[in-house]
Amino acid sequence: MSPAPDGAARGNPVPANEIRTMFDRIAPMYDAMNSVMTAGVDARWRRAAVRASGLSSGGIAVDVACGSGALTRDLARAVAPGGAVLGVDRSTGMLRVARRRRVSSGAVAPHYLAADALALPLDDHTADAATIAFGLRNVADYAACVAELVRVTRPGGRVVVLELATPERGIGRAIASTWFERVVPFLGRLVGAGSAYRYLPESVRAYPTPDEIAAIMRRGGLSAVSWRRLAPGLVTLHAGRRI
Repeated sequence: MSPAPDGAARGNPVPANEIRTMFDRIAPMYDAMNSVMTAGVDARWRRAAVRASGLSSGGIAVDVACGSGALTRDLARAVAPGGAVLGVDRSTGMLRVARRRRVSSGAVAPHYLAADALALPLDDHTADAATIAFGLRNVADYAACVAELVRVTRPGGRVVVLELATPERGIGRAIASTWFERVVPFLGRLVGAGSAYRYLPESVRAYPTPDEIAAIMRRGGLSAVSWRRLAPGLVTLHAGRRI
């Protein structure tokens, strides 16, 4: 993996096709495993991401690396009525799951598209907000992905990155070192997806620090970039405004 100018990792070294195949394979169990791994706290993290997006009724959102569409559906509630939400992912298996999921009453109906996060087939300034949840650490070039999120966002709109990150200290560090490093891979083996859930902690360890991600976002054309850890410290929420 070649270093970026500031010394941060350029991107995930695992071939993109291998990652896509892995997510195709685990798509049927993905939501259930997320609920078990996070004890349901992932829903709270997604709500924080929706708030950070600044979206309201009539807004347009693009959710990149949308997976099974959990955040996409939350965004669909935020922009109702009159808005629109597009979920984008390379994994057709994940998109099949997303399309089968019911949308809550009062939400707009999301649309889904199979596409690469590094080359979104969307016009410039398409969305009021672009989000990526638990997907940035999977791409081959972090800066290129952020640049695409920025490109499709209108000036003044928001770009939001929600991602697992290794805590520096405290209870989050303890949870990461025991639960995600040991228990989650064991659970993965129990459901026949051992390699996928070994990959998860490996990808988190290789992911840049929160400050490095913030620097990538600023270089990518975002102002007022901020980030914070969400309880219990396993996840970072970054947000910035499109210049």
